[in-house]
Amino acid sequence: MGTSGKIIKCKAAIAWEIGKPLSIEEVEVAPPKSHEVRVKIIATGICGTDEHVLTGSFPKVEYPVIPGHEGAGIVESIGEGVTCVKPGDKVIPLCLPQCGECNSCLKWNTNCCLKTHLCNPQNLMPDKTSRFTCKGKQIHHFLWISTFSEYTVMPDSAVVRIDDAAPLDKVCLFGCGFSTGYGAAINTAQVTPGSTCAIFGLGGVGLSVVMGCQAAGASRIIGIDINKEKFGKAKELGATECLDPQDYKKPIQEVLVEMTGHGVDYAFEVVGCLNTLTAALASCHMSCGVCVMVGVPPLDSRLSFDPLLLFTGRTLKGSFIGGWKMKDSIPQLVSSYLEGKLKTDVLITHTLSFSEIDEGFNLLRAGKSIRIVLLF
Repeated sequence: MGTSGKIIKCKAAIAWEIGKPLSIEEVEVAPPKSHEVRVKIIATGICGTDEHVLTGSFPKVEYPVIPGHEGAGIVESIGEGVTCVKPGDKVIPLCLPQCGECNSCLKWNTNCCLKTHLCNPQNLMPDKTSRFTCKGKQIHHFLWISTFSEYTVMPDSAVVRIDDAAPLDKVCLFGCGFSTGYGAAINTAQVTPGSTCAIFGLGGVGLSVVMGCQAAGASRIIGIDINKEKFGKAKELGATECLDPQDYKKPIQEVLVEMTGHGVDYAFEVVGCLNTLTAALASCHMSCGVCVMVGVPPLDSRLSFDPLLLFTGRTLKGSFIGGWKMKDSIPQLVSSYLEGKLKTDVLITHTLSFSEIDEGFNLLRAGKSIRIVLLF
């Protein structure tokens, strides 16, 4: 492209400081350096994690920052040494990189690359500089990918090529929300046919867990949310029944144990609330139930529960972006979507222009959306 090697001016949404609304600004995006890729973002989803950035409840973020981590776009230019993508390729930026070299990437049983933000903050490129400036100030990256910018730069470990036939306004969900929920059931819990599952929280990620449980052959899928408006979509995607904890006088974990006679085989906490996590664990079968933590817990929180819940054989485990090794798996998931095997379009309730980003966040906060996609 004619912009290769040059600074690009474009629109981006900046969080200047904690607690302030996003501000759409003109930013300057520097060319990619060695082993970096500059991408023109076509579509980006709004995720609850982006809201955590605005409220200051996501760890290790530095401000001002351009959030966004669930995008899809087209490679504009590449830096020296990049071989995994070329200009013109359709790509999905990866909020969890896969460097292929660290101790975790070399293990078969984990996807938590040690270059992840939770190990080493991804507020700057690996050379500790930013590719974004606005009004003469350095702007930080978010998870290296900052998809709330029309052009963004990321290391080549944090981007993957996808099928040229993929509709970018649909498959952007594979960058976080859908993959996180679906993989929690398929990879982390490894849900078995005929099992009983409970999903706490029926947002975009929770509904993706429902889809994963159904794909794995679960016979009873119980959705739990305090917003009954989400029950219809949950049942459409495979939930066999839905519960509102506010309808019961006793704790929801006791309700679930009574309903099933022994507790559920698999429980998924997709809210990011410690009380809900404890309830999910207690709702599991006492001798073999598996509770999976999918929601991001509050910053600096500490979990407290009766250790006897684990003593009898329950398992509590975390799921990080669905357990997928992202570079290996995202192209395969997109191909399954193109083959009609994954019905993820139903998760998208609103498609807005990028200039309507504030409206999108208001819909998210009001619980009136499942997934919102912004188009540049």
